[in-house]
Amino acid sequence: MKLLKIFKSVCLLVLLITVKTTFAQQEYSEEILIGKGDPALHGEGIGLQEEAYQSFLKMKDAAKQEGIDLKVVSGYRNFDRQKSIWERKYTNYTAGGLSPEEAIKKIVEYSTIPGTSRHHWGTDIDIIDGSKKVDGDVLDPGKFHGNGPFCKLKEWLDKNANTYGFYLVYTDTPKRKGFKYEPWHFSYRPISKPMLEAYKKLDIISILKRYQLMGSEYLTETFMKTYITNNISDINPELK
Repeated sequence: MKLLKIFKSVCLLVLLITVKTTFAQQEYSEEILIGKGDPALHGEGIGLQEEAYQSFLKMKDAAKQEGIDLKVVSGYRNFDRQKSIWERKYTNYTAGGLSPEEAIKKIVEYSTIPGTSRHHWGTDIDIIDGSKKVDGDVLDPGKFHGNGPFCKLKEWLDKNANTYGFYLVYTDTPKRKGFKYEPWHFSYRPISKPMLEAYKKLDIISILKRYQLMGSEYLTETFMKTYITNNISDINPELK
């Protein structure tokens, strides 16, 4: 009788592990990781996974007590949205006289190749202070420092964001490579960290060959290996 109970307990444990693994595999499928899936997202105009969204709301309420209006200017972007950004910039830069290689190099200073964006995951957001009136591009590093309109926001996020699970992705660490410093880009670590681990297991070079991206003939294997090392992997160590 005792052996039967132990056997049933072991079977239940195996079942739970199997179910959990199945859910994880579904959640972090290739389609979800490259922005081709249909994830459950929350927050109009934000697009975060539920856990991340609830934590963001708590962070937003806390910031409000300090007179700061946390406003998300960019959240979830699917593959097609990222592709449209990529092609618009590629077209503009090449029309302006840059070679295809130069255009791609300039694009990846701040923008990702479709299928490689953290914004595909429902974990990353670009934040500004909505209470400030700002001229020009709001996502300008200069506006977050010195006498910039988002200086108070940055100071508050530096001190408090981690408490809510959000971490700066592209830091101003001198030796960091890849995308330039983005004081507005935060990621919800409890979810994005395991998603990055799952993403790194994909053969992203082979995956991108399936899609007809503008300038894709210049995304050589050598270029992509460097891009994966510098742009995808060289981020805030807290998110690795």
